[in-house]
Amino acid sequence: MTITIAATSVAKPPKDLLEAFRNAPTSVISDNLARLPGCVGLRPFHRGGPLLGVAFTVRTRPGDNLAIHKALEMVGPDDVIVVDGGGDESRALVGEIMTNIALHRGAAGYVIDGAIRDAGALAASDFPVYARAAIHRGPYKSGPGEINVPVSVGGCVIAPGDIIVGDEDGVVSFPQSIAASLLESVRAQVAREEETLKAIREGRYQGSYGKS
Repeated sequence: MTITIAATSVAKPPKDLLEAFRNAPTSVISDNLARLPGCVGLRPFHRGGPLLGVAFTVRTRPGDNLAIHKALEMVGPDDVIVVDGGGDESRALVGEIMTNIALHRGAAGYVIDGAIRDAGALAASDFPVYARAAIHRGPYKSGPGEINVPVSVGGCVIAPGDIIVGDEDGVVSFPQSIAASLLESVRAQVAREEETLKAIREGRYQGSYGKS
């Protein structure tokens, strides 16, 4: 069946702006997005390390990964393959082989609203993979699907080119257009929280509301 391709690539932000988010906690980013956006129900399956890149989106019918295979022919450095699989956990959309293809294409990781397999191999890898579940059952490969269209992943709408950040707490996304102003807010909150932790260690903390 037909795979619709809206674009074969996505625009990237300046490299230094993107890299500035590499160690930004998703919790702090979320706080500065009014605590509203963010993918719910996804968790990391890789060994560790942050996810950072730009959304290269895929929408596929539940349990079918033909469109993901097509996307792998187009992805490149800093692309995060963001898959709207309808949240289906009955069939794996990605496993060890497709993870290695993405890695060698230079992609930055996977975010999958669906299931993966080969969880042991993924757990031994630093290549970022976020998904809902692991299951041994493999996918169909008959389509249909769409590439680089807005998708819904874990209740969050993600557009092609959105910046994706992931860590142990999960995944957040935001448009490139707000990245510079968001970065300022994130850095300011990180500095405040570091000062709070220092005050706690030194016995100066007086207490406040709104902290996690």
